[in-house]
Amino acid sequence: MKLLQNLKQRARALNTEVYALYLAYKRPEVPWTAKIIIALTIGYALSPIDLIPDFIPVFGFLDDIFIVPAGIALSIRLIPGPVMKQCREQAAELFRDKKPKVRYAWLVVVYSWLLILSIVFIFARKFSRPDHALKID
Repeated sequence: MKLLQNLKQRARALNTEVYALYLAYKRPEVPWTAKIIIALTIGYALSPIDLIPDFIPVFGFLDDIFIVPAGIALSIRLIPGPVMKQCREQAAELFRDKKPKVRYAWLVVVYSWLLILSIVFIFARKFSRPDHALKID
């Protein structure tokens, strides 16, 4: 029973932390690098597409176990301390009173994937030109 309570408490803390990141994302004081990492992390966490599909035994869930927490930790390091503290307080207050309504969370997923696909498209187009092809004499 104690293990289950501990897991529930950690899940609530993680929810609060992720929502605090969402709040920080909307703040103008947060650097753009942190905003990109936040968008990619939340997008990856919510996206049904993974680097390693979940049906692959063991390895399927390893990417979720490592990538999402690493993205959260990196985002937190890039956000100024006072801003993150205020966002955590706001998120904790919101979770204490009621569940937050994030109506546009799907936009983060869509924009993240559009960004990734556009970068891949740009590189593919650049390196598929004949002037970049290998020349064999």
